[in-house]
Amino acid sequence: MNRIARRGLVNLVGLAAAFLFAFPVYWMVISAFKDRNDIQTYTPVFFPVPTLDNFVHAIDAPHFMEYLGNSIFVTLSTLALALVVGFLAAAVVARARIRGRRSFLVLVAIAQMAPFEALLIPFFLVLRDAGMDNKLTSLIIIYFIFTLPFTIWSLRGFIAGIPVDLEEAAMVDGASRVGAFVRVTLPLLWPGLVATATFCFITAWNEFLYANSLMRDTYTLPVWLVSFQTNFGTDWGATMAASTMFTLPVLVFFLVVQGRMVGGLTAGAVKG
Repeated sequence: MNRIARRGLVNLVGLAAAFLFAFPVYWMVISAFKDRNDIQTYTPVFFPVPTLDNFVHAIDAPHFMEYLGNSIFVTLSTLALALVVGFLAAAVVARARIRGRRSFLVLVAIAQMAPFEALLIPFFLVLRDAGMDNKLTSLIIIYFIFTLPFTIWSLRGFIAGIPVDLEEAAMVDGASRVGAFVRVTLPLLWPGLVATATFCFITAWNEFLYANSLMRDTYTLPVWLVSFQTNFGTDWGATMAASTMFTLPVLVFFLVVQGRMVGGLTAGAVKG
C-alpha cells in the first residue's frame, strides 16, 4: 500500500470516528427543533422544519433560572478553588526540594483513582452529621475534592516540563524567585491551566449523582433535566431542547479558553 492510499485510509477512519461522535450531538440538536409529530414518527426526519416550541417549553419549566444559577455558582466556585489550590500545590511539588514529594504524588494518584460512586455513602453520612446536607456548599466541597488530584497532577507535569533555567536567568537579571516564576513560568503554563480548567468545569457542570442524591430541593441543571420524565411519559422535544441549552455553556467556555490558550503560548514564547 503506497503512501497516498495509507493517508486516504487514515482519513477515512478518522471521518468515520468523527461521524460516530458527532451524530448523537447532531440528533440531539435537530430533535430540539422538531415538533412532536417528527419526533414520534417511525421514519427518521433528518432535516425537519424548525420550531422553537420545545425551547419555550423548556425555559418555562419550573425552577429553570434557579437551577441555572445554582449550576453556575457551584461550577465557578469549584473551578476557582481547584485552580488556586491545585496550582500552588503543583508549584511546590514541581519546584521545591522537599522531602516526601514522591509519596505525596502517589497519594494524589491514589485519590484520583478512587471511584466516585463508592464515596457517595461516606460523603452523605459525613455531610449529614455535619448538618451540611442539602446545601450548595457541600457540592462545591465534593467537586473540589474530586477535581483537586487531577489538577495537581496535571499542573505539576506542565510546571516540571518548563526548564528552571528560565527562572534562574530572570533571577540573574534581578527578579525575585516569585517574580521570576510569575513573569516567566506562569505565561508558559496557559495551555496547562486551560486544559485543567476545562476538565474541572466539565466535571462540575455535568455531575448528576451527588447533586441528585445529596440535595432535596436545591438542585442543579443535570437534575433539572430529569423533570421532563413523568409518569405519563417523556417530553422528548423539551428534553432535547434543555440538553442543547445545557451544552451551550460548556461550548462557550471551551471557545473562550481556547483563544486564551493560543494567546498564552504566544506570550510565553516572547517572554521566554
